[in-house]
Amino acid sequence: MQPIFVLVHSPSVGPSTWHPVAEHLTAAGYRVRVPSLLHISTGAPPFWPRIADAVRNDLRQVSADSPVTLVAHSNAGLFLPAIRAGLDQPVTSSIFVDAALPARIGPTPVAPPELLEFLRPMAVNGKLPRWTDWWDEADIAPMFSDPMVRQTVVEEQPTLPLSYYEQHIPVPHGWDDHPCSYLLFGPPYDDLAVEAHERGWHVAHLPGAHLHQIVDPAGTARHLVELAAMT
Repeated sequence: MQPIFVLVHSPSVGPSTWHPVAEHLTAAGYRVRVPSLLHISTGAPPFWPRIADAVRNDLRQVSADSPVTLVAHSNAGLFLPAIRAGLDQPVTSSIFVDAALPARIGPTPVAPPELLEFLRPMAVNGKLPRWTDWWDEADIAPMFSDPMVRQTVVEEQPTLPLSYYEQHIPVPHGWDDHPCSYLLFGPPYDDLAVEAHERGWHVAHLPGAHLHQIVDPAGTARHLVELAAMT
């Protein structure tokens, strides 16, 4: 049975960052799910159980014996072990796309100390600005090739609490007992691609900025299919 691609967006942005890739995969005959994590920051921390639950709930209409390929972009990669542990469906492969990696041992911090130091002065009443508002226009503009796509992505973004970035996510033992791979777009994630290679994973490179999946959805979809087949 052909696996279902489950495209998990970074909680810092929204599901529209995966919609163009989902359209290409669907057109090629693959089944695709794009769970929304936009409301996971409501309530008190920890937030990671709500992320795992959101993906699990999105797949409730999928048969428990249907295999899935988990695909995580950016800091969604940190949650992939917890997501996998919460699913009824068998996970045949996991693909990290320009993504942060879970710790090899022990819980994973969402943000390293230097990022928290950068974020804390931005917080107002515990809430952060939207992710694209953290950076200068010179950093953001190259990520978008279409003004309408940019508007959709920017307007969809949540304003996450600082406590989201202060949380630690458990890494269940043996979560990576299936084929894992890494799709690199570019810096600063190149070091993580090296680490993925050191873990014995397949690594592919599709040069681009951090949101390259919305710039080249066809190329991204092609790489996901190729990596998912490396089982």
